[in-house]
Amino acid sequence: MSTISVVTLNKGRDAHLARLIEGLARGPAPTECVVVQMGPAPEPLPATPFPLRPIAFPSAGLPLAAARNAGRAAASGDILVFLDVDCIPSAGLVPALAAAAAHDGLVCGPIRYLPAGAVQDGWQEADLLQAGLLHPARTFPSSGVAETQNPGLFWSLAFAVRASTYDRLGGFDEGYDGYGAEDTDLAFRAAEIGVPVLLAGAPPAFHQHHLSCDPPLQHFADIVRNARRFRARHGLWPMDGWLDAFARLGLIGESREPDITLLRGPSPEEIAAARVPPERPF
Repeated sequence: MSTISVVTLNKGRDAHLARLIEGLARGPAPTECVVVQMGPAPEPLPATPFPLRPIAFPSAGLPLAAARNAGRAAASGDILVFLDVDCIPSAGLVPALAAAAAHDGLVCGPIRYLPAGAVQDGWQEADLLQAGLLHPARTFPSSGVAETQNPGLFWSLAFAVRASTYDRLGGFDEGYDGYGAEDTDLAFRAAEIGVPVLLAGAPPAFHQHHLSCDPPLQHFADIVRNARRFRARHGLWPMDGWLDAFARLGLIGESREPDITLLRGPSPEEIAAARVPPERPF
């Protein structure tokens, strides 16, 4: 029987982390849950029917690629299930993703996005199912797995992979510093060696609402830097919708040939104006 390590990253999302752990505890117990702490240590972690393994990884920014690799290095399982700290797993999500990882791919699970205030103490999975909305950009099968030929559809919010496959890929490229494109790069490199992106007909994860911007101006510098790295490696621009939005705001030039032309950074007022209203799930 395979062993399953759940890996999550946390920086200042202690309440969301507590609900993620609560969700895990309501389903079949994984072998362990590795919590990579990128900020100060949270409140004491709750008692669980599985081992919780906090890993200190202090950082001034959001080194997502390096932090996920640190989580993998600490994990002992044959199957790795990565969950974003904002995601509450439904009771059946982790075992379903782990089973689907037998197909040897990057296995993504469905995400239901919750509006602000949807998660209260004593939450019930049925209530979250009713409140959450599926993202329209991805269509998941009702059961089994469906391979997509577009590695750009991979997302790191909830995915499973064999530990051996993760190691064969070299994990996430730590040259991506901060937010953006590190997960798309992983999927493109996987496709190059025949490891597909698979969409699993699994029970969902529930994405807890948090303050965000559309476009994500708070990550402007990271996105531009990482987009350039991706273009140099793969020959095309990732995150093109965000880059187009930056151009419309006059932050970068309209043309990205031969490179992005930086014009200015976003102002605090522009960042505030881009915040997503709390009633909008994504």
